[in-house]
Parts: sequence; C-alpha cells; structure tokens
Amino acid sequence: MRGLMQDRPLALPHVFHRAEQLFGHKPIVTATVDGEVATTVAEWAVRVRRLATALDSLGVPADGRVGTFMWNTASHLELYLAAPCTGRVLHTLNIRLFPEQQVYIANHAEDDVVFVDRSLLPVFTPLRPQLRTVRHVIVIDDGSDCPVPDDAIDYDALLAGAEPFDGRFEIDDENSAAAMCYTSGTTGNPRGVVYSHRSTLLHSLITLAADGLGLSERDVLMPVVPMFHVNAWGLPYAGLLAGSSVVFPGPNMTPKGVLGLLERHRVTVSAGVPTIWLGALPLLKDYDLSAVKRILCGGSAVPRSLSEAYRTAGVPILHAWGMTETSPVATVASSRTWYDALDDDAQADARVRQGQPIPLVELRVVDPVAGGIVPSDDETSGEIQAAGPWIAAQYFRDESGATQFTDDGWFRTGDVATVDRYGCVKIVDRTKDLVKSGGEWISSVQLENAIMSHPKVVEAAVIGVHHERWVERPLACVVVEPGETLTAAELRAHLEPLVARWWLPDAVEFIDEVPKTSVGKFSKRTLREKFAGYEFPATS
Repeated sequence: MRGLMQDRPLALPHVFHRAEQLFGHKPIVTATVDGEVATTVAEWAVRVRRLATALDSLGVPADGRVGTFMWNTASHLELYLAAPCTGRVLHTLNIRLFPEQQVYIANHAEDDVVFVDRSLLPVFTPLRPQLRTVRHVIVIDDGSDCPVPDDAIDYDALLAGAEPFDGRFEIDDENSAAAMCYTSGTTGNPRGVVYSHRSTLLHSLITLAADGLGLSERDVLMPVVPMFHVNAWGLPYAGLLAGSSVVFPGPNMTPKGVLGLLERHRVTVSAGVPTIWLGALPLLKDYDLSAVKRILCGGSAVPRSLSEAYRTAGVPILHAWGMTETSPVATVASSRTWYDALDDDAQADARVRQGQPIPLVELRVVDPVAGGIVPSDDETSGEIQAAGPWIAAQYFRDESGATQFTDDGWFRTGDVATVDRYGCVKIVDRTKDLVKSGGEWISSVQLENAIMSHPKVVEAAVIGVHHERWVERPLACVVVEPGETLTAAELRAHLEPLVARWWLPDAVEFIDEVPKTSVGKFSKRTLREKFAGYEFPATS
C-alpha cells in the first residue's frame, strides 16, 4: 500500500518563492568597501529574476557551472538562487586558496562563467589565462577602484539589460545538482563535493530546528563564515527559508568590522570559525552585543577557554561539527536535559564537545584497526563515519577518493572521536594529526586545548615530530599574548595536572602566529614542513 501524498520535488525554487512571497519586506544589508548598502528581499528577488534571464543571454548551458569569486554580499546571494533555480550549478571558488589550487578547481569543475567582486580582481585576474573553460567574467562593482579588464562584463549593466524572468522556477528532479564546493586540499588536490537540491533543502530545514541552530523569522542573521566555505554552512539558504533579516560583512573581516556590524544591526545569530572569535575576544567589552543570542562556531575545535570567555561576556557560543562532505552541519552541542545534572565544570566541558547528531544524520565510531563500532564509554576512540541525506556519496570526477567511502555507503570522515552513552561526540583528533608515541596515541587537539587554557597563550598547535626512541613525540608551537613572557618550563608546569605525564610536549617553540588554511583552520601541514628534521633537546 502506498501513501496518498503529493509528490513534489524538494528543491531550491521553494526557498526563493517562499522568501519572495512572504518576506519581501525583510532587509538585506551588505557592508562594502566604502560603506553599507541596504535592500529588501523583494528588491533582491527582482534582481534574481533578472539574473536568471541574464544567464540565458550569456549562453550558460543546463548543468553549466556558475563560478563565484566573491565576498559575503547580497549580490552573492542573488547567484545562490539564480544559478540552481534555473538548472545551473553554483560553484563557489575559495578566494584564499593558493593560485594553483584555484586554477585546478575551476578547470576540474569546468566553470562556464565566473562572477568576481571588483576588489578581488587583483587576485583573480592573474588566474584568468589559465582557466580553460571560462567564457565570460562578470565583475560586481563593490566600491573598489581596482582596474577592470577590457573584456569583463559589468554585473549591474548585465542585469539592467535583462527582463525579469516572469514565472515560477521549476526543478523536476530533486536529485539534480544545485551547488558544488571543493575541500581545502590539505593532503592533495582539492576534491569536489556536489550538493543536490534535495540535500540542500533538507539541510536548510534542519537548521531551523530548535536543537539545530534554531533559526527563525525573528532573527537577524550574519554569516561571518565565508560563502565560499561550504556555502556559508548553508546559512544563506536557511535564512531565506526562515525569513530572517540578513547582514553580510563583505570584505571587512577585521574584529572591529565584525563586532561593529553585530552591534549596529542588533544581530541575533552569527557564525564563524574559532579564529574569527578569538581575534575579536579582546574587543568584546567595547561593543554592545546584548542582542546576540548565539554564535555558531565550527570548522575546528572550540577551545574551552574561548567558549567560557564568550559565555562570561553574555555571548554564548554554540559548538557544531561537520565538513564539506557533510554540507556541513552534522552535530550540534545544544543544551540537553542531561546537562542539568552536571556541575558547572562538567557543563563547560560539555559545551565544547561536538554534540549529538542532528536529525536525519547517523554517526558511528569505528575502530580503525579491528573494525566494529567502539563502545559508548567516552574513552574508546575510533574514526567517525557518517550517513544521511546531505552526506556525500562520492567525489566529483575523483576515483582516488573512493577509499573515503565504506562498502556499505558510509563516509569516512578522518576525525577521531569518543562517544558517550547519550551519543554525544567528542573529537580528539584527525587521523593524520594524532601523535603516535611508543605505540600509544596522543590527541593533539586535547593537548592544544590544555595549552590554550594558560592565560598567557593566544594560540597553540601540536604536531608529531620524529623521535629516535618513541617514533614520534609532540612539539608544541605556541603564540603568547603580546607583551607577556612565558617559558617552556612554566607551560609544562601548567600542563602537568591537566594531561598524562607522557603527553607533555618534549619541546616548545614560541612562534608569532599559527599558520592558517584558507578557511581559518590551523595548518599543521605548514608546521610539519617548517619543522621537518627537528631535533629534540638531548634530555628528551
């Protein structure tokens, strides 16, 4: 017996038409190079309709990849809907990758056109001769005075010359591609992940759930996480679906720029990687952030010290976990009833766990050697594997990535974690970042968090370095607060009551800054290259 319900595709046109019909009065604000530009959802929707026609006039084919090389702006949001709602595929290019990776990605995806913010032309223009499939470059004037190539098309002129699409956008196959993002390529060439209309809509819907991000029509949303980083964690789509007011930070990602927008527009929900909020921490007292209800933080582990500092300031951080292959949100550390039985110290620890899987996502933690699911004792660790309707099943044109997927269709994340009896995940490391010392594993993440709990430490990264006797030993790379001094002996004394004695780093290197990847994560690959051949002190 079959259910007698309507069979309608779960596709992004629903997001567009819902926003256009119900939330036309809502504001969309963009910070630009020379000020702020305010519009409404209704005005934005007209531009989306013009852009849909313009993509036809440019000859972008069905399934054609529409590349974007842009900041977080309302114009970028126009492309977020116009491309997939007309059957094309949105491809957000990471502006912070190395040039050779940017060229590789655009060519591998076979981008047909690329939309570029004018202020980013100095980065993009040198790439242009190497982009084999790009027929047109369209430049969005964001207030910059950067020279524009003679053959570039002006975005506003393109829209002005296009009649708005008059009708309803239709996508018949909900499993057709809507957007694609590439991984950051920390261990080789970046890999393409292709999101379907169905996966994107379902992911957006769950973001509205109370134990997800809890986004609603009453919120003012500001995605600080870049729109080229896993589609800003899906928040642009979720904000439109909920009917939230939206603020885009544009190119000014400085702590003062971000905090000023949060205060000025009474933002209630924001999101970004820990490095953003770490940089803003010293300035929190200078801004009125009383409207902020929560900050979604992910991309790398949130240090307890950072979480508690923001909580003390009245700006709670909501920890989440995911990756490009998981669209990305897979877990959220939202408050649960069992938190209530914990003391304050244990609750602080619980807030920086990665949390429980959100609805429709399944996780299992598997012993990487023996196989089988590890016990939920919060001690035995294994690799997280994920399954669900917005989890990747394979990579785009990349058979070399097949080993990332199990025979029964689960995605191997490469993250090592424990899980407690409530199914709450605590990531202890990446498989490639574990330090194997004398046959035992040391969690670099846990050791880093212990180091960063020292009041004089700003940042810390731990890498494994070759050791003649123990195979590997931890080397701590530490950034000290400006104006402060700290010795290796003082740091070890701080760590002794916090970690096992054999976890204590054999050496500490004080550095000016921990190198970052294009999306703000610690680049341990860079540190490994820098300290290749490192020799520990003779006493180690």
